[in-house]
Amino acid sequence: MSGQWQFWVDRGGTFTDIVALDPAGEVLTHKLLSENPERYKDAALQGIRDILKLEADAPLPGSDIAAVKMGTTVATNALLERKGERTLLVVTRGFADSLRIGYQARPKLFDRHIVLPEMLYEQVVEIDERMSARGETVTALDLEGARTALQGGYDSGIRSAAIVFMHGYRFTDHEAQVADLAREIGFTQVSTSHQTSPLMKLVSRGDTTVVDAYLSPILRRYVDRVAAEVVGKNEDQNAAKLMFMQSSGGLTDARLFQGKDAILSGPAGGVVGAVRTSASAGFDNIIGFDMGGTSTDVSHYNGEFERAFETEVAGVRMRAPMMYIHTVAAGGGSILHFDGARYRVGPDSAGANPGPACYRKGGPLTVTDCNVMLGKLSPEFFPQVFGPEADQPLDADIVREKFTAMAADIEAATGDKRTPEEVAEGFLFIAVENMANAIKKISVQRGYDVTEYTLCCFGGAGGQHACLVADALGMNKVFLHPHAGVLSAFGMGLADISAMKEKAVEAPLADDLMPRLQDMVSELGAIVRAELETQIEAGDKVRLVPKVHLRYDGTDSSLVVDFGSVAELVARFEKSHRQRYGFITPEKTLIVEALSVEALGGATELNEPVTAIDQNRSTLELNTVLPVHMGGKGAQTPIVDRSELRPGDTVTGPAIITEPHGTNILEPGWQAELTVKDHLVLTRVVTREERVAIGTDVDPVMLEIFNNLFMSIAEQMGATLENTAYSVNIKERLDFSCAIFNPIGELVANAPHMPVHLGSMSESIQTVIRLRGDSMKYGDVFCLNAPYNGGTHLPDVTIITPVFSDNKKDVLFYVGSRGHHADIGGITPGSVPPNSTTVDEEGVLIDNFKLVDEGVFLEQEITDLLLSGKYPARNTHQNIADLKAQIAACEKGVQELRHMVDHFGLDVVQAYMSHVQDNAEESVRRVLDVLEGGDFTYPMDDGSQICGSVKIDHENRRATIDFTGTSDQLETNYNAPTAVAKAAVLYVFRTLVDDDIPLNSGCLKPMDIIIPEASMLNPKYPAAVVAGNVETSQCMTDALYGALGVMGASQGTMNNFTFGNNQYQYYETICGGSGAGPDFDGTAAVHTHMTNARLTDPEILEWRFPVRLESFSIRKGSGGKGRQNGGDGTLRKLRFLEGMTAGILASHRIVPPYGMAGGEPGQVGKTWVERADGSHLDLGPCDTAELEADDIFVIQTPTGGAFGPKAERQK
Repeated sequence: MSGQWQFWVDRGGTFTDIVALDPAGEVLTHKLLSENPERYKDAALQGIRDILKLEADAPLPGSDIAAVKMGTTVATNALLERKGERTLLVVTRGFADSLRIGYQARPKLFDRHIVLPEMLYEQVVEIDERMSARGETVTALDLEGARTALQGGYDSGIRSAAIVFMHGYRFTDHEAQVADLAREIGFTQVSTSHQTSPLMKLVSRGDTTVVDAYLSPILRRYVDRVAAEVVGKNEDQNAAKLMFMQSSGGLTDARLFQGKDAILSGPAGGVVGAVRTSASAGFDNIIGFDMGGTSTDVSHYNGEFERAFETEVAGVRMRAPMMYIHTVAAGGGSILHFDGARYRVGPDSAGANPGPACYRKGGPLTVTDCNVMLGKLSPEFFPQVFGPEADQPLDADIVREKFTAMAADIEAATGDKRTPEEVAEGFLFIAVENMANAIKKISVQRGYDVTEYTLCCFGGAGGQHACLVADALGMNKVFLHPHAGVLSAFGMGLADISAMKEKAVEAPLADDLMPRLQDMVSELGAIVRAELETQIEAGDKVRLVPKVHLRYDGTDSSLVVDFGSVAELVARFEKSHRQRYGFITPEKTLIVEALSVEALGGATELNEPVTAIDQNRSTLELNTVLPVHMGGKGAQTPIVDRSELRPGDTVTGPAIITEPHGTNILEPGWQAELTVKDHLVLTRVVTREERVAIGTDVDPVMLEIFNNLFMSIAEQMGATLENTAYSVNIKERLDFSCAIFNPIGELVANAPHMPVHLGSMSESIQTVIRLRGDSMKYGDVFCLNAPYNGGTHLPDVTIITPVFSDNKKDVLFYVGSRGHHADIGGITPGSVPPNSTTVDEEGVLIDNFKLVDEGVFLEQEITDLLLSGKYPARNTHQNIADLKAQIAACEKGVQELRHMVDHFGLDVVQAYMSHVQDNAEESVRRVLDVLEGGDFTYPMDDGSQICGSVKIDHENRRATIDFTGTSDQLETNYNAPTAVAKAAVLYVFRTLVDDDIPLNSGCLKPMDIIIPEASMLNPKYPAAVVAGNVETSQCMTDALYGALGVMGASQGTMNNFTFGNNQYQYYETICGGSGAGPDFDGTAAVHTHMTNARLTDPEILEWRFPVRLESFSIRKGSGGKGRQNGGDGTLRKLRFLEGMTAGILASHRIVPPYGMAGGEPGQVGKTWVERADGSHLDLGPCDTAELEADDIFVIQTPTGGAFGPKAERQK
């Protein structure tokens, strides 16, 4: 390649960056707008022409170019903007709606109008074919029927097809035959799931296949356009090589580049660039920090690239290898808001147009403007590319004008008087904390201590914030490569060329499996080696990297380890599992989920020139100074041009180091040094203050900071619990919540997972405080599930840990974690019996039990309790493992609260616990100001009723929620403890606040809640309560919405479905329709209100249990009719392959979900059994049935109520 040019290109959303390696090996860089149709058609090609000094339409000299290596956002933009190819989804009969229903969870917990991601396919056709999970042909492929269906799609103008069959990842023949047929008919893009993503999970594999079919044609057209100019029409040995970066971090030939591999094409180059350049500088453990205009990408590296094989991008579930990159909506263009009480940054962005206020296009104030206001970005030292003629500097005057106005608004609203500089610094503080929290998610939450890491900073805005972000994380080193401003493009050139293949295994790890795995390694290795050898230079070395995806039996989360012997695989898995989750369970069987082999080679070596330090060099003179506001005060600050620095030179902060593609802010306490390789290394040279003095009076900046910090602690607790839990219910279905509480047990912050837990955990904490009082000791942990003493229903077990002061005598706070245990005893496996009449039939009651005594885990005592009573727990080993995980989650909360107290002081932390509650209270009061009350009687299937009355006292800004008139305590299990009623009230009023407010006990302070004694919402022992948590909670929510008149009823049930025998036990909840509102239709097939539990993927369900999902579909048009229609329900049919007991616990089988304001009600649900002998058995709302092989259990879920008269509906 010597004597020729190389071009490394990152085509981003706003800018296209180009790094060129000239024939002499010198590096040149260039940056231009990605979209500028008046000047050029394609930014990448124009940039190459600019560097080669060619005219706009001059042909590229292919023989002078060795390679063009490129990352592109073409596919990502098409996905975000939903501008891909018209696509036909071809799927197994019964599964037309499987990708739309997905895992049934809603993306935003508190949105009354549930908006789901738009599907990428335009049409869907079902094909008669079916393979079993073990490979038997259940239904033969009907090729003629397939031909008719495909022809219909083709005749409508569609040319792209995605073929996704049940178990097609493993049994590929049916997909392959239909793919051949599609090509024969004339489809120009055919993506099959077994080639796109040969791994189990119908939903995410199906999404990935659709993405591939949707994006590949768009990508192909772009690639062909570039190739025509770079490679030319007649390819020969001397033609330039055109390669594209894949999401996995490896380059591939342009002809092999696929839509599914293009999503993170640009960011992946950034990670490669960060890792390769950091290694050259001697830094092996890094956090990649890539801050651009609209978002920030963060990544973690400690020896090998981290990849995710399952992720979600733009609402699409992807099951393909991708760099593990976390993106947060905090960039230079993030918009600043003041909401009357708090400063807020983002998540909305000003983008490139209009851009920040300083860009002279009338844009809003953004993070970039903060740096202009503070003098950190000076118009004098920033490219003059603004204004109509693109020749003016940044507009600092408009920035000062807008910040002055905002400071006045803040003073008027809060009495808080600040200078414009102080306001800007406050917003910047919040933006930095947001980015630091994003880094914690990929590091601290996954078991890595970042204080020993180096922050590798790049991207257009990274250098402006690097020191501040490092300080927020306790990091002491920042690395800035000379090409940091274009590092993603630089990474394109340094990456390996890569080819990867995966194959599903799904077998227990054992010695007798190893020959099969070895054969697969050889088979896949030969394929990827052959693919790679066509792309690299003759003689280049090829490395094969085989990996094994391992997981514990019964879980869904696999870890990827290097291939080896059984002993080596176990050791590597256990090391990785302990690192990530903090524990191992060696008694569990290891399952080999899949095998992957990657071939790597052809990377360009990074050879950076070394310039010796000149010991006789003159002292660096810092002549240029400007007024800059840093660290809370203004000062004359030196401005240094990086090109003036020589190896060995140091600059001590505060200072600003400018360079062509970025500005680097050196905060007080930091020192920069230029190394012999022209690297800029920033080091913390002054120890950080341990304690920050901020005062206890409410401050609108610190209010937002503490809001985010409290929530971050709750989320870190949740991550610990999810990672360390044993049972699928907690680990996979995410049926848990974690929270922190003030000294009197009031909720401060709760990581929102299950709404029914949200308001009810305070009751548990306050029970322990009331009953334990001063007897609590340092190291004690308590446990309860008692429904009459702060609990909800028995499977929900709450762990409570007091946080003591340094003297180990005074309780400062409490932390709690609640998880739904897979079984806690009772008359049926899973502890959700449809027909229980007393709480004792529902399992073991745990009332204020001391689980840890001064640091000693009382395992024997809790085991004895779980095995006591008439109906003991069935799997105490699993209960113990989950309890330990909950204790670990609480311990994480204790540690983080201690760090907070050490940093800010106890008085400040406790003051802000009150301030965030006051802020939530005020947010709810604002809703009450404009809300009208009402009364509603909500009839239930069993003849009982919930009466909800909401009275608003506008003068005192209070509400009274009165359930007087509600039925007395029931003999069934639909009784709901008061904690559940409070959770329903909290949830409803939180959803009425159209803003991202903290959820805490402050929300309930302006409310008086009246619940009659001995009613079904305030039952007495020994009333059965298991349905109160899952069913009555849904009904209470809709009763309150009815009283307020805000929307039609949602399905009003969780459709709790259980089945099992001595060997198998399974529990799921099933989605239905949501209610319509005054200006929105209800949403079909989604979980609503008090649950958001995930559904097991159909292929995993069939793999683990002797059942076959015949179909799962949306009942189109079944929602209530009105001006706004209610959401449609679902129909789920499950065939049993051996004898089982099945049960349903549900509502709205007799009474339909109400319509509002003249809208019609939704439809009721139904449950029945279709026997193998042709007979039919109807089941009641709460019922069980004994099933034999080939019986089908059918669940039809209720639909949402409409809003407004049908006659007013707009066509």
